[in-house]
Order: sequence, then C-alpha cells, then structure tokens
Amino acid sequence: MENQITPVAQTILDQIQYTDCCALKAWGASEFYSVPASKEYQGGLQFTVDGVEFKGTVKIELRWIDDYVVSFIKSGKIRHQVKSVYYDMLVDVIDYVEGKQPNTSNKNLKYKLW
Repeated sequence: MENQITPVAQTILDQIQYTDCCALKAWGASEFYSVPASKEYQGGLQFTVDGVEFKGTVKIELRWIDDYVVSFIKSGKIRHQVKSVYYDMLVDVIDYVEGKQPNTSNKNLKYKLW
C-alpha cells in the first residue's frame, strides 16, 4: 500500500520549501513518508537525507502544543533530537546534515550531535 501524504506532512514540506526552496535538494532528501498521529504527536514527516555531516533519516513530528520535535536517526537509533522547534526554525535545525550550525536565538536548543 502506498503511503499517502497527510495534511500535517504536507504542511511541514510546505513550511520547509517556503523558508528555503532549495533546502530539500541540498540535503539530498528522498523517500518521504507521513508519520501517523499518536498520543504525543499530531503526525509528522520522515525522509532520508544524504548530507555532508549526516546520512540517515530525519523525522519531524508535530506535538499537540504546536511545536516540532526533530530527530536524526541512523541505523534505527535516534542519534540526536531537538525539541521545541517552530516552523521558521526547521531549516536551520535540519541544516546540520550539511555541517552548518543553526542560526537561532533559542538558547535551550543544543546542536552537538555526537
């Protein structure tokens, strides 16, 4: 059965493309899947990246409090997770795959991945 892109997943894609229309290509993003809703999340988007610093899966989940949790997954294990991410911060956070340091004023976020 083919994975249908849910409205939440489509919104995440639109937010990334609105912020930086070239970001998905720069990350080598492919294999897009919707993440189903759960007790903690409204749903989300998962895709594979082939970046300079990180090759693996990025999972973006929308929490019920209307912020995102971004997980970097490699070999089935979460290598790093960033919480309290808002839509306008998604590209900066995920740019880690290209070795860029995020440009954000949120001091609660930690970016050293491993």
